[in-house]
Amino acid sequence: MLVPAASLARRRGTLQLLALCAAAGLLAACSAPAAARHGPGQNGNGNQSATQAAQLSISPANGSKDVQPGDGITVSAAHGKITSVSVHAAGDPVSGTMNPAHTSWHSNWALDVSASYTVTATATGRDGKQVTATSAFSTLKPRKTVQTFIYEAAGQTYGVGMPIMLTFDRPIVHKRAVERSLELTTSKPVVGAWYWDTTGCAPPAQACLDFRPRDYWPTHTKVSFVGHLDGVEVAPGVYGDHTLRQTFYIGSSLIVVASTANHHMKVYKGGKLWRTWPISTGRPSLPTPNGTYLTIDKGNPVDMVGPGYNLEVPWAVRFTWSGDYLHDAYWSVAEQGYINVSHGCVNMPPIDAEIYYKLEVPGDPVTITGSPRAGTWGNGWTEWFLSWKQYLAGSALHEAVEAGPNGSTFVNPATLTGGAAAPLGKPSGGNARAFA
Repeated sequence: MLVPAASLARRRGTLQLLALCAAAGLLAACSAPAAARHGPGQNGNGNQSATQAAQLSISPANGSKDVQPGDGITVSAAHGKITSVSVHAAGDPVSGTMNPAHTSWHSNWALDVSASYTVTATATGRDGKQVTATSAFSTLKPRKTVQTFIYEAAGQTYGVGMPIMLTFDRPIVHKRAVERSLELTTSKPVVGAWYWDTTGCAPPAQACLDFRPRDYWPTHTKVSFVGHLDGVEVAPGVYGDHTLRQTFYIGSSLIVVASTANHHMKVYKGGKLWRTWPISTGRPSLPTPNGTYLTIDKGNPVDMVGPGYNLEVPWAVRFTWSGDYLHDAYWSVAEQGYINVSHGCVNMPPIDAEIYYKLEVPGDPVTITGSPRAGTWGNGWTEWFLSWKQYLAGSALHEAVEAGPNGSTFVNPATLTGGAAAPLGKPSGGNARAFA
């Protein structure tokens, strides 16, 4: 959300001097008192300045109608300090930020559309007396609105690679304003960025915006998202008319790195190598594509249909939209660990497939390596195909997000330090490339 800078009222002061000099009944020239030489607005001891009353101003002015909600509320004080600001409205509560001098206060987010507000502010002047000002106004009622949806379900647990995925039912023009309206609160410190997906966004969505951490999420993190979209003009004449809220959780770390070249997959659990299992991936004519994917959904069984087969497959976990799964392949146990014979899926021994199935949650990372076929952007949740630098380039603000227990702020990516190592903290760079 664009937040206009609060304008401070200029200090004003006048000092009127009147000297009456009489000598022998005649007016005579005389010099001004010493106080006049100290300039306007003060005397030798500063007493007049110290006794000035506070002056309060509120924008929007009292009685205003059809106010642009993105302009927010500004309260300014001259000759004193603001001591309180309260905003009464039927919709979302209004929070604001005071400047260090306590002479200016501005609301943090856009105001709701089609809403009435009453602002009451109090200031204490240099004379020690309180003054109060009130403004009542209403915001515009838009002709066109946008609806925003979040993929994450309330209270659900996701894997350490899970992106926050937003979709919009109208095209978004003012992308910077939308990014600024989004707030994250996380129980553990997180660095990430927003990314506008312009190629993998499928209808009926008209725009897609994802948040991904720079490195995998810290385990057991509570994530609270608030989209302060009500009142944000997302395109000319098109406004958000609701505030989007959701809270979900990041669970334990479960990471798979599957090699199509050596026919084994490593399973990292809780930050350590836990198991190495034999697998069989896509045959030479249907190679399993490289890339760091995320698990999407699962079924036991899943009905799989293709050229020459139609069968119920047990313990199946999907990681691409085109139908690639990690699953029980009891029919190819003899080939697992030695040769690639599948139609693109990752074939696993029955007991291993069952164990993995029972541990998996959506958003667990699955990296396929060693394939002669590159991964396809958008074929699954492919946010981790991109390097951190590439992901930042997809933000309209080109800024990183630092989130924590007190909310989130945008920061210059050049100021960030640290970063995790592959494969436990993040995937390796260029993971979607082919290696033929």
